[in-house]
Amino acid sequence: MSNATRTAIFAAIIAAAAPGAYAQTRAVPETHAALTSHIIQSDEIRASQMIGSSVYDVQNRDIGKVKDLVLNKDGAVDVVVLDVGSFLGMGGKYVAIPISDIKTDNNRLTLDRTKEQLQAMAPYQLENKDTGAGTSTSPTTGGQLGR
Repeated sequence: MSNATRTAIFAAIIAAAAPGAYAQTRAVPETHAALTSHIIQSDEIRASQMIGSSVYDVQNRDIGKVKDLVLNKDGAVDVVVLDVGSFLGMGGKYVAIPISDIKTDNNRLTLDRTKEQLQAMAPYQLENKDTGAGTSTSPTTGGQLGR
């Protein structure tokens, strides 16, 4: 077998193997954190259960309802937005509480603040008309977010 034939056969083998190498390239990057469990843990709460739930003070008085959860750019809950002081959806306002201040007690959400303290807090706006933050428009990067 001549050198030219060997070179041609070698080139054909390399060319045939090349598409297989490209097929192994990942289209989606690997996740950074592996799930250690596939079931909700006792120290976790689902957002769908939290939103709309009443929040109680340490004297077991209803002091507001969870209106929404605001995530930061890393996907962690930044604040819990409470609706305080409203009656039938009127006359209240929204305030932001750090997620670390909300505790769970006997399947209820509790907060070590009074309703009066919450009503004295600065109001929190869920939408920013200047920047469009909080609206149903999609972000410039990432997936589709809605209300």
